[in-house]
Amino acid sequence: MRALLFLLLVSVLPGEAAARREALGIFQLWGAFREENRCYAISEPYRSPRPDAWRPFAAVGFWPRHGVRSQIHFRLSRAKRRGSAVLLRIDDRTFQLIGGGNNAWAPDGRADAAILAAMRAGIEMTLETRSERGTLVRDSYRLRGAATAIDSAAIACARPAR
Repeated sequence: MRALLFLLLVSVLPGEAAARREALGIFQLWGAFREENRCYAISEPYRSPRPDAWRPFAAVGFWPRHGVRSQIHFRLSRAKRRGSAVLLRIDDRTFQLIGGGNNAWAPDGRADAAILAAMRAGIEMTLETRSERGTLVRDSYRLRGAATAIDSAAIACARPAR
């Protein structure tokens, strides 16, 4: 499973970016990476519809040059229907996300912080929305290793790049 996760994570970002990517570690079901201008923790869903032309993922990103820390980003397994809500459930908590196409984010920094806290303490998270065709889309993630991967990415971006 770890080898599969690593291969997924390396394939998420194409070509030149992959050449400059530094793997910080694989922690259970999450990986942490550093690139020239950013660091991130990332995982793929363990349960989702078969993806269309892209691979779904959940990520927590850090862009020190832009003052961005702990930004939540999801690539959905299906493009969402315009006007459809995107709900994130982490154990017994629910958050409403914003987004378009096949992407979703927390609406602001306060929501990012609340989601991150829930992820650190949680066991599983599931995103739900309606696809462009109107079908229910559910992408489910296990959170084992998420806190360690997020911490690794945060620490890597706190240090100057090599």
